Amino acid sequence: MDVHARRHTIWHDPGDKAGGDKVRVYEDLASQLDGLLTGQTDFIATLANAAAAIYHGLPSLNWAGFYLLRGADLVLGPFQGKPACVRIPMGKGVCGTSAARRRSVLVPDVHAFPGHIACDTASQSELVVPLVRGETLIGVLDLDSPLLARFDAQDQAGCEALVAIIVRHLASDAAV
Repeated sequence: MDVHARRHTIWHDPGDKAGGDKVRVYEDLASQLDGLLTGQTDFIATLANAAAAIYHGLPSLNWAGFYLLRGADLVLGPFQGKPACVRIPMGKGVCGTSAARRRSVLVPDVHAFPGHIACDTASQSELVVPLVRGETLIGVLDLDSPLLARFDAQDQAGCEALVAIIVRHLASDAAV
């Protein structure tokens, strides 16, 4: 598909999400996400579509969304899944830990993570990737799964690539 045609493709289901090559799933999702976000200048719309694309593009998730830095807390942003915790203090839980460290945190078993904040008791594993532009922390991408050890190093690398695309598409003058 040429670049012009890809720009006009809003979204397509990546197919069998449960099987196949995980690297290919992330490559396809990255391409689709890039096309979906191209030309979008609204901060909330960008994150809302990114959350939906990730939630529907990756298998075995029960929550996918963003927490945005507001003062000393992460505040719930656009997401897909059940209602969630509204505020998470910086440095608390998996999201707050990722934000404070400014690096991804992969948790195979959330019950083994000291201080885990259980917004949905069905969640068994979690992957959180910080959104950083320059030196500025914007927030985090939070993914939860009802499966133990759902996420691995390939998921972390794939989600870090997705976050890089999202951050690139966030307007530099957006109210973050």
